[in-house]
Amino acid sequence: MVELAKVIRTKNSGPFILTIDIIFKEKEVYEKLKNMNYFSKNFWANLYGIKGSDVISVIYFDPVYAVKANIKRKVPSGSPGDSDVYGAQQHAPLLEVKIDV
Repeated sequence: MVELAKVIRTKNSGPFILTIDIIFKEKEVYEKLKNMNYFSKNFWANLYGIKGSDVISVIYFDPVYAVKANIKRKVPSGSPGDSDVYGAQQHAPLLEVKIDV
């Protein structure tokens, strides 16, 4: 993933939802993964250890070769047990994803 994407980031979308963005370097890679439905709700659920129903949406944005996922946070932002109030450090699992394109 790290070699294929120019941006991998996360951020809060309110206290209960985490937004994950991946912007790819190359159109061909983006389109191949999109056509394969690589980033399905199951992909996000497995990667983040959540239920599929906790994946709110997966959105592809063709003009910039990006995919965005919105998932429910395990712990609301700022509540006891929250280790990342801003949601800005939740991209780490994506750094380990190996994609053979």
